[in-house]
Amino acid sequence: MSSTVRNALVGLAALLAPDVPDVAVRVTEAHDDPDGYLRTHADRLDERGIDDPIPELAWIALVDALTDHDLLAEVDWKEAADEIVGRLRALRSSPPRADAWAWFDRADGDVPAYDFLDRAGAELRATGTALAVLDIESDCYPLVLLPAGRVDALVDLAGATPFTASVLGAPATGS
Repeated sequence: MSSTVRNALVGLAALLAPDVPDVAVRVTEAHDDPDGYLRTHADRLDERGIDDPIPELAWIALVDALTDHDLLAEVDWKEAADEIVGRLRALRSSPPRADAWAWFDRADGDVPAYDFLDRAGAELRATGTALAVLDIESDCYPLVLLPAGRVDALVDLAGATPFTASVLGAPATGS
């Protein structure tokens, strides 16, 4: 991968884990020395069925490092709404405002996970927090929370890589 991709991945690590340098270190290790990264993280990668260098290794390293630092919640495509909210609330990046999750008491938890995540994204955005998914082309949603004002940076940085980060929920409007 090019230095542009490497720089974008490091930028994503800094954006999503601004006070956790280990995330950027792991991403650059996976990018610069995939074989070494595979050896060092063999057990973790084996859980994902990865035992050879793959083009997505640095992206997977980002997801795993964010998870290890409680900055990403990986939820299954058929996860229940209450479980999703519980996992998101446990993240270090979860909004500190007491009212950020008040909408959940009114939410219909009996909807498909993606529909619920889209609603959660819209509701959280209204309180200043964005919900995004770092697509790993799997049947799960690797979810991150970040300040809503940083979504353009997230999308721009991901756009400089061959990977996808998508913001969930329609942008909040004045209504």
